[in-house]
Amino acid sequence: MRMTVLAAVLAASALGAPASAWSESLTIGLAASTTSMDPQFYVVGPNSAMARNIFDGLVNQDQKQRIQPALAESWKVVDDTTWEFRLRPNVKFHDGSAFSAADVVASINRVPLASQNSPSSFAAYVRDIAEVTAVDPLTVRIKTRGPTPLLLNNLSRIAILPAAMEKVPTQELNTGRGVIGTGPFKFASWTPDDRVVLERWDGYWGGRPAWDKVTFRVFKNSSARVAAILSGDVDMIESIPTADMRNIEKANALGVVNIAGNRIMYLHMDQARDVSPFARGPDGKNPLKNPDVRRALSLSINRQALVERIMDGQGAPAGQLVPDGYFGYDPAIKLDAYDPAKAKELLARAGYPGGFALTFHASNDRYPNDSKIAQAIGQMFSRIGIKTEVTTMPGSVYFTRASALEFSFIMGGAAVETGEASGVLGPILESYGEKAGQGNRGRYSNPQFDKALSEARATLDDARREQLLRAATQTAMTDLGVIPVFFLANTWALKKSLSYEGRSDGYTLASDVKPK
Repeated sequence: MRMTVLAAVLAASALGAPASAWSESLTIGLAASTTSMDPQFYVVGPNSAMARNIFDGLVNQDQKQRIQPALAESWKVVDDTTWEFRLRPNVKFHDGSAFSAADVVASINRVPLASQNSPSSFAAYVRDIAEVTAVDPLTVRIKTRGPTPLLLNNLSRIAILPAAMEKVPTQELNTGRGVIGTGPFKFASWTPDDRVVLERWDGYWGGRPAWDKVTFRVFKNSSARVAAILSGDVDMIESIPTADMRNIEKANALGVVNIAGNRIMYLHMDQARDVSPFARGPDGKNPLKNPDVRRALSLSINRQALVERIMDGQGAPAGQLVPDGYFGYDPAIKLDAYDPAKAKELLARAGYPGGFALTFHASNDRYPNDSKIAQAIGQMFSRIGIKTEVTTMPGSVYFTRASALEFSFIMGGAAVETGEASGVLGPILESYGEKAGQGNRGRYSNPQFDKALSEARATLDDARREQLLRAATQTAMTDLGVIPVFFLANTWALKKSLSYEGRSDGYTLASDVKPK
């Protein structure tokens, strides 16, 4: 029945307006709802993406999360703990008021207020800031508690509001009052779980947007979102379900954008315990502690087949934890080729010529096709002699148990939120501690890795910091502290009369949608 409906919608869409036709109104179908109009309340993708349509930071992230000037047109490091920002002149807020250094000070100071009752607050992004001062109307000085090379990355997450909003709580912004930024579009209305309507801000410092009105409609149901683009009810959608990619590609009036995203799917192994609950060799010991075993597992995975056959092309095979183009990516690290024969040789060399018993645990509702991916990888392991059982469960259960170290071999996903390698290396590979490696569910630990990462975090010189991050990555990928599998793709479908470059963070920004 589903294919019949899609076929009918495809036929109907072929009768629509010619590709050259476009209007100054744009309607976009979103996969998830914005849960707050306070841009400083909740660190979650749908909210952050919507905020970027309305607000700016001192700096912004571009399509590959590289730092770009925004409300600050330049900056300099005065000393190891002092940064000075020169602000862009003649910028106006949506209410017509002039932007100045006072707005920056108030916005940074507001973050603790906005963090109250937040499921995931922005407080971490300002934690290293000791003091922020308006030197003059167009100069801001920020003092940090220690060397903070990621200050720019952190500041790219902090939306700037008028100084008058410093004491205004989230609840008021959620009524629509005070949703005032300097971005390309100004707020018009918000209906939770339904739509957000924005209007063009003709005074935008970055140039006049193409659209006089943008309507973001929420389609949590994937089939409804696909039907909306195929029928022409919307001009563009995000997050194409893998099962529908080919149907959309067949639609003559539609184009598809498919780029590698910033979320890596990876495998985590118990590397701490001599005896592990779900990984057992003939001697009863944990085989996953052996580096030859971990390399054998990696060589047994046909990453390209996973991307092509299970993800319908929505992904890119991975040999490290950040995509090409990201700060800290190391071009010298090569992807493990699919080589089951070599994998068997390594197993034999490790003392497991007959394999061993393994239970592979994974979620079944957190990532696209996560259960299917786990089953396919489990079959690949079985082909090299590892007797693999795959068990999947809802994420609400799975992640709690995985964090409690109940499993031996798991699959996870991690996004590079900061735009550089430390943002993912630290959480999943740094030696576990009270303030470190909180996502290190395999308890990988290498002092050489920790030293390089720690030094990188305190190094302001970009070239030296990237060298250190690459060294840390080389260590972790030689050890295979985790096994990278592939990067999830970010996808959009849009009318062929439109263009969109796409973003590795998955954000859908109306200002980047252009009429052809």
